[in-house]
Amino acid sequence: MSDLRELYQQTIIDHNRKPRNFHPMPNADHHAKGHNPLCGDRLELYLKIDGQRITDASFTGAGCAISTASASMMTEALKGRTLDEAKAIYQKFHTLLTTPLHEPVTIDGLDKLEVFSGVREFPVRVKCATLAWHTFEAAVKDDQHEAKTE
Repeated sequence: MSDLRELYQQTIIDHNRKPRNFHPMPNADHHAKGHNPLCGDRLELYLKIDGQRITDASFTGAGCAISTASASMMTEALKGRTLDEAKAIYQKFHTLLTTPLHEPVTIDGLDKLEVFSGVREFPVRVKCATLAWHTFEAAVKDDQHEAKTE
């Protein structure tokens, strides 16, 4: 196993065991629930937005290591970003995970989220990694329907 892949796995394990921003946010401006029926992952995302800037983000829920780590790292990446910046990160993240393995993929601007690059080798896990992001989209739109990865 390459050193880089081992580092990526350790980062995912760390965020799963000690998720950052894992708490409800009673004064959230935006909130959404998400569910991955395939894996059983469930989460609730809370956002505080001032104008067009995300000032705070947190989540609660239960899921597999990839889902929990993705939500943890996403909330870290969102804080302080404008909505447009956050949406651009989501698009890059989605491209990273859904580009076929035989095609090169650019991951500029993803910073720590690069650790999920190995997930594209396991298509069934892509939904685990993107659940938090689908839930983010629902929260920003104030969509009260449960966000799903289907």
